[in-house]
Amino acid sequence: MEIAKHTFFVTGANSGLGKATTRHLIKLNANVVGADLIIDEAQQIAPESLFIHMDVTNVESIEAALTKAIKRFGTIHGLINCAGILVAERILKKDGTLFCLENFRRCLDVNLVGTFNMIRLVTTLLSRNTPNSNGECGIIINTSSIAAFEGQVGQVAYAASKAGINGMTLPLSRELADFGIRVMAIAPGIFSTPLLAGVNITQSKNLEQQTPFPRRLGQPSDYAVLVQHIIENPMLNGEVIRLDGALRLTF
Repeated sequence: MEIAKHTFFVTGANSGLGKATTRHLIKLNANVVGADLIIDEAQQIAPESLFIHMDVTNVESIEAALTKAIKRFGTIHGLINCAGILVAERILKKDGTLFCLENFRRCLDVNLVGTFNMIRLVTTLLSRNTPNSNGECGIIINTSSIAAFEGQVGQVAYAASKAGINGMTLPLSRELADFGIRVMAIAPGIFSTPLLAGVNITQSKNLEQQTPFPRRLGQPSDYAVLVQHIIENPMLNGEVIRLDGALRLTF
């Protein structure tokens, strides 16, 4: 799918992976709708961009954002789901207290249910697009994590939410193939984003040293250029791509 003059809806657009993706797509002359709980007015950086307050856990909020997007650009060609939260908590703590069930539900509600709900509500819009020469009408890219494969201690909620995204990828791609819609997922490794803000410098350096190559934290721009390639390569469908410099987290 071409990027220039096409419209892409990005969740979690105010920081990290989502912010880098919106900026990259705008540079490629795309129309970009950036949605997040917090929107910085300074982000209204181009006439080809529209930034909207939206909560991925609220149906009415999503529907209102999509209505604004359609009013501005007429249609949506792609959805990039970057909205997510990190819940780090052990199921049984040393003092005997248990994992707060509401925290588990919140993590799945944002990361997994929110992602699915965005897909559910955008699919109709994508299916109405005029197919290109490949018969393609739309593209959906979701954000997983290497925690879905190698979740660490205290990551049971986060790992479960991201494993759910992995599990949706193939069946969604098969189901939406009849509508000319591709579905992909990216599983980033350890990236320099606000989600990593709670990790101290020593831990961060240790994670860098565990990455075979390049021996550094991933940058949001690394994610953004992969999004570009997925959009432009029609044979990428139904797959989860690890973006981690060959990092494999050990217990």
